[in-house]
Amino acid sequence: MTDMLSRPGARDGGSHQAPGPAQPDATAPTKPVIVSAVIGAGACLLTGLMTCAAVAVIGWLAAAFGGASGAVRAGATVWLVAHKAGATLGDARLTLAPLGLTLFFAWCLYRGGRFTARVSGADETKDLAVAAGVLAGTYGLGALIIALLASDGAVKVSPVTAFLGAATLALIAGTAGILVESGAAEDIADATPQGLRDVVPAAAAAVLTIVATATLLYAVLLAVHFSRVTSMLELLDAGVVGSVVLFAICLALLPNVILYAVAFLAGPGFQLGVGTTIAPTGVDVGNLPALPLLAAVPADGATPTYLLILTALVPLAAGAMAGLVVARRGLTAEDSDVLGWDAFALRGAIAALLAGIVLLILMLVSGGAAGPGRMAEVGVPAAVPAAGVLVAAMAIGAAITAAVIAARRPQPTV
Repeated sequence: MTDMLSRPGARDGGSHQAPGPAQPDATAPTKPVIVSAVIGAGACLLTGLMTCAAVAVIGWLAAAFGGASGAVRAGATVWLVAHKAGATLGDARLTLAPLGLTLFFAWCLYRGGRFTARVSGADETKDLAVAAGVLAGTYGLGALIIALLASDGAVKVSPVTAFLGAATLALIAGTAGILVESGAAEDIADATPQGLRDVVPAAAAAVLTIVATATLLYAVLLAVHFSRVTSMLELLDAGVVGSVVLFAICLALLPNVILYAVAFLAGPGFQLGVGTTIAPTGVDVGNLPALPLLAAVPADGATPTYLLILTALVPLAAGAMAGLVVARRGLTAEDSDVLGWDAFALRGAIAALLAGIVLLILMLVSGGAAGPGRMAEVGVPAAVPAAGVLVAAMAIGAAITAAVIAARRPQPTV
């Protein structure tokens, strides 16, 4: 793999060295791979824990009951839940991961992976594998220890699920950072066939289109029902400090709600409690928790007709965007002249399938239990059918768009 020490211009914008053996550099990093990975994982652990503990302590100051140690333990519990390590509070289960926090921790781990590769100078396959494994293992072991320390008579967190959830997140995000910083990601991309290199950005375009549309839909509905937000804030009367905590909670749960909007656009919809349904075909939810984030949920009954239209148009538009990316990238390739319209259509369909798999995973991790009784089931119970509908519609849009653009390209002159 490319030696990251001989490619400074790839990361910091400096000039590239001439081809040939790398010259000795007195400033080159010298820390062992294992030590670098442990330091990177430890920094990510401290950053995440301090963030959650700080918000919990602020909430404790606003509530003025309990002890500071209990607030710190609550922050640690939230940190664990954000890694999909379910917590048990008496008879209630809490497995709903606030994906805003999860994304923040993933970003920290990505930066930790880049740090590990940079200070260790790892560039060989074996060293990169060791760095990724040690980073994930250390982070997961830290989560296991935190789960043991955070558990007491009232709160129980499984150390096994804590380890698995944290290690999995660290393995995915940390490995990405290691591959990017070391230059291995470029080597993998260069070794990938042109068709697959076109599929990945096309799938990303489809996912971003659907998520962006769901975000816009949620923002519009929240603006339409903004009077509910003000009513909830008046009812809660949280004060300045409490409002800061409430804002942090809503920000952490915002990605979950956006993914619920994605499931809404897909057709099957989502639920905010046992026996509830929020879908384009109708809403049956009853009373909701006084959380301003939920003010955008439509009232019980039939939904406007335009929402049903969106369920058909949005996936097709996302597929068309994927097909456009496939066609534009494919037509600039050296072998584009030998590819027929059917090859472009196939690439578009594969991109739609990949986008559907990504959305399926996101919808699955967005749900869980949010408390006792009715709140024991929150999320997208029909995630698989929702993803299937999205894949079918995106595949149609992507295949047709890519095929039409490829068929209309100018033919080479003889």
